[in-house]
Order: sequence, then structure tokens, then C-alpha cells
Amino acid sequence: MDAALTDLEPLFDELFPICRSITGPGIRSSFDILKRSLPLQVVEVPTGTKVFDWTVPPEWSLTRATLPDPDGEVILDTDDSNLHVLNFSIPFEGEVELDALQAHIHSIPEIDDAVPYVTSYYQRRWGFCMAHRQRLALKQGTYKVSIDTTIREGSLAYAKCDLPGETEDVVLITSYLCHPSLANNELSGPLGLVRLYERLKAMPKRRYTYRFLLIPETIGSITFLANEGKDLEDRIVGGIVLTCLGGSNTKVSFKASRQDWVGTPSRMDRLAREVALLDADTFAMRPFTPTGGSDERQFCSPGVNWPMMQAARTIYGEYEEYHTSRDTKALMTIEAVEKSADALFRFLQLHEVSDLFLQSTIEGGEPQLGKRDLYPTINGPMSNTMSNDATKDGRYLLELLLNMLSLADGSRTLVDIARKIEAPLLDLLPILQSLDEKGLLNLKETAAT
Repeated sequence: MDAALTDLEPLFDELFPICRSITGPGIRSSFDILKRSLPLQVVEVPTGTKVFDWTVPPEWSLTRATLPDPDGEVILDTDDSNLHVLNFSIPFEGEVELDALQAHIHSIPEIDDAVPYVTSYYQRRWGFCMAHRQRLALKQGTYKVSIDTTIREGSLAYAKCDLPGETEDVVLITSYLCHPSLANNELSGPLGLVRLYERLKAMPKRRYTYRFLLIPETIGSITFLANEGKDLEDRIVGGIVLTCLGGSNTKVSFKASRQDWVGTPSRMDRLAREVALLDADTFAMRPFTPTGGSDERQFCSPGVNWPMMQAARTIYGEYEEYHTSRDTKALMTIEAVEKSADALFRFLQLHEVSDLFLQSTIEGGEPQLGKRDLYPTINGPMSNTMSNDATKDGRYLLELLLNMLSLADGSRTLVDIARKIEAPLLDLLPILQSLDEKGLLNLKETAAT
């Protein structure tokens, strides 16, 4: 593990057991843990605050919930799994017959060995969640229900930090942090956000300012937009909502923004479509939809309409373990999150330059590549150590380099060149970076005439 990078494995292990919800101590304690990796500023918005058409809800916390059977044996205990209680359940103590209890139990018949994750944020009720197999085995009789929760006036918390760039134009990177013990659907996004922050921070220069934002899903993005949206709306040039970045799927899939859906795609939308075409082994593309999904629905609502895409790997609702106790680290894997973060980092590097025009700095003839350690072979990713062997990879990269130099007449962007030579943008990116570092290319905001 690079000393400059957070080890995501123990970070996951520390965050996973916490009982989070859209408000309350769970999300704050999670922010405290993440502050060791990110310079987060936590913003608190009081309960009852009007945020657009919504109102900031009260705080919810869980002490413990248990359900003994009629013989007194405890069959559900949130000390074993915080998924066993209905998230945002009201407190309740009492004796309940099985037939009445059934109305307060949630299970999934189709996945009878998994505990479902169920919420009731905006309507007061109490309840338990259990595996359907266990539910079918419940005995007739009286159950002594104990749900020790608290609902009180307080505030909603979200957290943010910035990486300044050469311009004040902002790229927003955000994820939610409000589910209890779920892996792919909860922690893969924040873990990917940590890694993206670290990779972007290590860049020698950044064209854009990057805003990192962790929020409770839906109500958090609405609260953030009501609180800070006006200050950012003229500066946002693109953004990505991170969700479900783990799992066995091999590609990062982008969901387009609403701007793309209504026929005015942002530059980030257009770039996502290019990489889905030219780098199809790494990226895929989905259309925008206002149904399902995550906080892109709020950032892309008609009254906001920011150029916010969404990125996922093993997509919500498309894997059986979604919103159940089977969504664990074994399903998610830290390796998959790392791969997703790496792909997204390279995509953001492409976004930094995708609208710039490439202009060769050599006025006559080809540049002498040998004295710059670029000939006869190039070792990916464009290291300064050259091999004397004309390997297949070396020949391929040299061909890409020569094509790029030949087409760098100030009239083409990197995307234009990739289309022209039908090459993956991810293969061209390190070559562009090397030629720029060695002074063989200039990147210009306007095309040569």
C-alpha cells in the first residue's frame, strides 16, 4: 500500500458496523472516521428547516432492539445485526401476539435467508426485519417487543472538502453515507471518493477545483442544494455521483445527466459516451432516468439541472443481494472498489483536457525522440526508463505517439485524435501527459486558425 494512500480495508471494517441513518449519531461518527483521510468540514442544518419542498427531519438513533419468542429465547437482536430493526423505527415496548406482530415484520420471500434493509423515514411506525425462512418458523404466542430508539429535534449533517485548481470551475464528486451495515450499496461510494481525493490531490496541477461531498441520500442532496446551490450553480462544469462501485462487474457504468436526456449534453456527458465507445472494456453508458438511481435525480431536477452523472459498477437493483444482509465485503471486494476508483480517476484526467486543442511545439520536422527517452520503445505508462527491445506494447505505444504528434496541429482535441485513429482514450492519455511534460505539446483552449 502506498504510504500516501489510505488502506481501504481497515477503513471499511471500522465503518461497516455503524448503524447509520439519514440523521443522527451514526452519520457523524462515520464522518469522524473519514476525517482521518479527508479534511472534511461538517455542516449541520437544524431539524425543521425548510429545504425546497422538503423539511429537514429530526434525528434518529438506535440503542438496541430485541425480540424474544414466546419461550423467552431472543431470536432478533440489533447487537447481532443493525439491519434487524426498521430504520427510523419509533420506540416501542409491549407484548404482541404473533398475528399482530406479523404486520410489523419485513422479509423477502424470494431470498429467504437474507435480512432486508427497510426504512420508514417520513411515516412513524415500528418494526423488525428478518430472514423469511426465520419468519415462517415463528411460533404462535405472545412476543415481548423491545425497541429502544430515540427521535428528537437536532440537525442533518453533511460533509465537504475542496481540492483547489487553476480555475474556480468546479467538478463535484459526491456519495451518500446513510445506510447501516451494507457494503456495495453503502460503503463502496465513500471508499471510492476517498481514493479519488487522494489520487487527484497527488496530481502536480489541476485545471478544475474539485468539491467532495458526503451526504445522506436524497434529503442530503436537497438540503445541500437549498443551502449552497446558488453559490455553486454558475461554477459547476461536471460531476459524478458515486454508488455501488464494487462487485463482480468489470466495467464502470455511467448514467448520463438530465442535460443529456433533454438534448443538451454537457462536456462530461459527451466524454462519457466517447469512452464507452472507445474504451468499451472499461466503461459503459446508461441513459438518464428520473426514476430509481441516487442523488443525480436531485442534482438533475428541472429547477437545478446540473451536469451531474452517476457512476456504478455492480448496479443497484441489478444484483440479488441489494438492500439485504448479503451485501457484504465479500460481495463488494476492496479490489473492485480500487479498480473503479482508478478508472474514474483516469476519466477525470481525460475530462481535464478533453476540450483542449493539441499543438506541437516543434516548428520543422519530427522531434528527436531518442534524446527524450521516447524512442525506439515506450514502456507504458510512458516511464522514462526505455527498453532496447521493440516489444509489441512498445511498438503500439510508439505508433500512437507518432500519430498524436502528426495530428497535433492545433485543430484537434484528444477526443478528435482518438476518433481519427480509432484508439482508446485511456491509451492516449499517458502519451499526451508525457509529451506535455517533455515540452513537445501545448494544450490550448482555442483551435488554431
